[in-house]
Amino acid sequence: MMITKNKRLLGIILTVVLILMIPLIAMQFTNEVKWSFPDFIVAAVLLFGTGLTCELVIRKVKKTGYRIAACAMVLTTLVLVWLELAVGIFGTPFAGN
Repeated sequence: MMITKNKRLLGIILTVVLILMIPLIAMQFTNEVKWSFPDFIVAAVLLFGTGLTCELVIRKVKKTGYRIAACAMVLTTLVLVWLELAVGIFGTPFAGN
């Protein structure tokens, strides 16, 4: 059972790294992608936090339907925060561009 938990944690870490590689590689080929070091840190915290929260839900919530709903809410929150930081859909002081 411990091996499965460690594999999922490793999977979360690898997924975050792979997702962050996308803008890093894109920056090498185009000027359209301009991420700074803090952008990568914020993205890593958001992605890793989302992964760990979904892992917590998977471990603690027993009913499958509730697991799916809780993880969907976590992922929806990630998307809304990401969009706000990127383009400012809500117009908060944290909005990008």
